[in-house]
Amino acid sequence: MTKDDTLIQTFADHEVITPVNTLHKAISTEPAPDGDDPVARAEEALGKLSSEFGAWMNAECERLAEARAAVKRLGFTRRTTDALFNAAHDIKGEADTFGFPAITGAARSLCRLIEYSPETTRIPLALVDQHVDAIRAIYREYARSDAIDLAEKLTRRLRDVTDAFLLDINKDRPEIVALVMSPPLAPDNR
Repeated sequence: MTKDDTLIQTFADHEVITPVNTLHKAISTEPAPDGDDPVARAEEALGKLSSEFGAWMNAECERLAEARAAVKRLGFTRRTTDALFNAAHDIKGEADTFGFPAITGAARSLCRLIEYSPETTRIPLALVDQHVDAIRAIYREYARSDAIDLAEKLTRRLRDVTDAFLLDINKDRPEIVALVMSPPLAPDNR
């Protein structure tokens, strides 16, 4: 034991360090006041912020468009690829919360395209354009009565084209082909 009660076990070829668990300090043992529902409070706070969601999603779409422009201008470098992936990944994660769940599938498809391409320099810019334009169009047209159906059809087509590209470019990498063809762990908004 060290002076802060961190447990260190020493073995012939390694050490195991077990830090002190201080999380117990974060848990209240006092009962919540009558009528206090933390989930309801969280939903209320989210409701107050919801008027900002459209502006936030618009900003994320602009960030994605800027990342695409950088890829077109500078090519697929480590920095531009990371910026494009991170923008798409953030949209994938935020779209449901911001009230635009139909965008998630197109953003997920762009993430898969980047993640499973062995050389990002071989990704056709037209395919990147299709993804970015689809994400922005789905956001822009979200108020339409048929927006969800159109988004699903568009996302399905993007996913099919992306899968075809990934299967071709990874034909000598069976472990990646297996990943591309496996069903998603989370529901796929297709």
